[in-house]
Amino acid sequence: MNPAMILAGIMLGALVIYSLLAGADYGAGFWDLMCSGPRREKQRQLIAQAIEPVWETNHVWLILVVVLMFAGFAPAFGAISIALGVPVFLILLGVVLRGSAYVFRTYFAGSIRTQLYWGKVFSISSSMTPLFLGIVIGAISSDTVVVRDGISENGFLRTWFHPFPVIVGVLSLSLFAYLSACYLTVETDDPALQDDFRSRALFSGFISLMAAFATYVVAGDNAREIRDGLSGAPYVLLVESCAAIAAFVAFQALWSRRYLRARIAAAAQVGLIIIGWGAAQYPYLARPGLTIFNSSAPSNVLIEIEIACAFGGAILFPSLFLLYRIFKAHRKAVLADTTPV
Repeated sequence: MNPAMILAGIMLGALVIYSLLAGADYGAGFWDLMCSGPRREKQRQLIAQAIEPVWETNHVWLILVVVLMFAGFAPAFGAISIALGVPVFLILLGVVLRGSAYVFRTYFAGSIRTQLYWGKVFSISSSMTPLFLGIVIGAISSDTVVVRDGISENGFLRTWFHPFPVIVGVLSLSLFAYLSACYLTVETDDPALQDDFRSRALFSGFISLMAAFATYVVAGDNAREIRDGLSGAPYVLLVESCAAIAAFVAFQALWSRRYLRARIAAAAQVGLIIIGWGAAQYPYLARPGLTIFNSSAPSNVLIEIEIACAFGGAILFPSLFLLYRIFKAHRKAVLADTTPV
């Protein structure tokens, strides 16, 4: 297999993992903003307990995608950085604000008002970041990323501020909210809290289905080639069919309150949607002209990067497994100590 294809596959795999882990954390921040009713404080406590141990660690996958793009596909990295500079900046701003606000809210215990302020910053930045992540995905899937001599031919707004990327952004936010709500139903044994997040999962899942349908319709005018890719290639249709089956299983499991099954099926659904997009986007990194072949570094450089990824993965995966195991076990022990007999 071509080294450029292997490296692009590694980037897609990292994007899937990032969506399943960090995406759920972004969704949790969105639900923190939407907490309501008599159990509002309990909902916020559950969200904080669920994401607290390892939430910053999940950004390692986004960093990996950025570094691999920079090292392996420098022309595409440069073009995306210039043409989509505004949404990329807003993503970075959202990540920084989210992390800072979470720490300030958690450790600044002297004033309830200040904690509420930082809580709002955390929730809004958690919602803003996946919205602009989706907008970037939508923009590189349409035919607007054109950079010549370091200048974006579509300017800094027209490249991404049109219906297709914006709807993809809404789809991204709704999918992350749906994923997070499914995860949170498993993080508590309280039936009332499980019902709260069950209803949120069903609602956000329905919104994501409507957004996916709207994306497909709008793509006819703004991103016809990606729509043809989604509906034309047999292997893409197979992936989409598997995603649809996973969605059906997740909704059925939520309806019958089988939360662990819903969590697994929702994760499979989101992962398959991203894999299907990657397959339909192939071989483009940014349409209409930047592919993994005309933007790649020389083969010897790509092979060295892939060897480095293999060694890094041998260290990273066991480390993450150990980290998750330690912090999750610690959280269970704390909950057991604080649960009234």
